[in-house]
Amino acid sequence: MTGRIASLPLFHQVSGCRIVVVGDGPMADAKRRLVARAGAIPCGEAEAHHAQIAFVALEDEGAAAAVRQRLKAKGLLVNVADRPDLCDFTTPSILDRDPLLIAVGTGGASAGLAKHVRLRLEALLPQRLGELARALAIGRDRLRARLPDGDDRRRAVDAALSEAGPLDPFSETAADRVEAWLANPEASSAPRMEAIVIGSDDPEDLTVRHARWLGTADAIYHAADIATSILARARADAGRYPLEDAPQKPSEGFTLILRRG
Repeated sequence: MTGRIASLPLFHQVSGCRIVVVGDGPMADAKRRLVARAGAIPCGEAEAHHAQIAFVALEDEGAAAAVRQRLKAKGLLVNVADRPDLCDFTTPSILDRDPLLIAVGTGGASAGLAKHVRLRLEALLPQRLGELARALAIGRDRLRARLPDGDDRRRAVDAALSEAGPLDPFSETAADRVEAWLANPEASSAPRMEAIVIGSDDPEDLTVRHARWLGTADAIYHAADIATSILARARADAGRYPLEDAPQKPSEGFTLILRRG
């Protein structure tokens, strides 16, 4: 395991744009609904010169491949329904807590698996999670005024949103506490240090708590033989340093130490 991901996940802003959908029947109708739901305008192949993205939903494999080739020649990124080997991109199963979206994808390996993972998440995540997102967006300028330094803001937000934090996203009432938190966001972001003893190169062997620490730590001090697959679970912008340089106590943010067991 190298930490490599099979696809680059992106959220593409398409409101008002044309998106080509070729095909008839339930598959094509589903793609048109998805396009319209994102605020875009479904159109036919004849309008491909106005578009950058296309969906092809045809049962006949030869016909689908031919349409794909024509659209590719015009510079479009193409998704061919049920044929991942012909796709430039795949569509995930979407969990919608507007404006928060969670997209679950398998790179085309199994749409059914993505759907059932999403359904499990649906049961876990509060319906009011979108309210929390909107409240944080409304309070962004107040938070910036209170904490002008970007690192200080990020640490305060991380601490507030952590498990059992004042804005824990798994709490149904987190949105109701945003106003009080904005009055004193520094209170929940005291410096901290944790250590993990790594006994396996398989990230599946991490505990839920340890995986969460990796995902939120600001600075990671690790032994040279810690596997890339473990370090890949850390935030992309987290500092990574040799274990021998680890501090004795935290000075700011969240410091995580990884040792071999």
